[in-house]
Amino acid sequence: MKEKIFQKYLIITIFFIILSLNFSTSLAENYYADIQIAVDESGIVDIEGATDHPDLLVQNSNLYTYKKQSYWLLTINKNDIFEDYFYSITLPKGSVINDINASGFRGIENENGQLIISGAGENEQLSIIVQYQINQTSELYSFSDYMILLFLIISIIVLTTLLLYFLNKNKKDASEPKVSKSEYSFKGLTERQKEIAKLLIDANRPLTQTDIQKELDMPKAAVSRNVHSMEIKGIIEIEQTGMSNLIRLKKP
Repeated sequence: MKEKIFQKYLIITIFFIILSLNFSTSLAENYYADIQIAVDESGIVDIEGATDHPDLLVQNSNLYTYKKQSYWLLTINKNDIFEDYFYSITLPKGSVINDINASGFRGIENENGQLIISGAGENEQLSIIVQYQINQTSELYSFSDYMILLFLIISIIVLTTLLLYFLNKNKKDASEPKVSKSEYSFKGLTERQKEIAKLLIDANRPLTQTDIQKELDMPKAAVSRNVHSMEIKGIIEIEQTGMSNLIRLKKP
């Protein structure tokens, strides 16, 4: 008789235990989340999206990141059960992931130099742990550094061009042998024409009428008239280059 009473008591006790567990489970609140997590270079975290969890969404928070030397650690742990969740994590540009342990982890994508981690799950806790480093190679040079580098390249090109120009000019001048005055006969020339001829010999290069006018302090009309006369006499030759005329002595 006592054994039957004990069995009944035991069955009733087990029934109430099971009933209380089901009741407590039914009282437990489950959440949902569809969130986007963004992390910047300084470890500041923004969590945006749709969720009924009371403290999941944050702005400008540094509670979820920790840095040791060059390593960053992103940790988001919620002990509550989520009936349904989806997340995407955008890490700073140049990030390299060393380790990842995340519930519902699906994969990693690279979008415009930024790594994006995604995950989804049902009826479980939301736990995200990501260890990463920010590769500084892409940030070695600022915009001002690039501008300085561009300026240096342009300066080198300009200086090289000028150097080649003067080297070629000097080479050309050196290739033209200097003619002495004794090789020319000034017979039949006026005094001004002789001055022009001597100036061309001393210069040992073609001159413009403006050069002759300045060097001899001679009126422009007089230079033009005498140059024309000397060309007719076969003393000089005139080469038109653009808007100017280059005047040179003919070889004797």
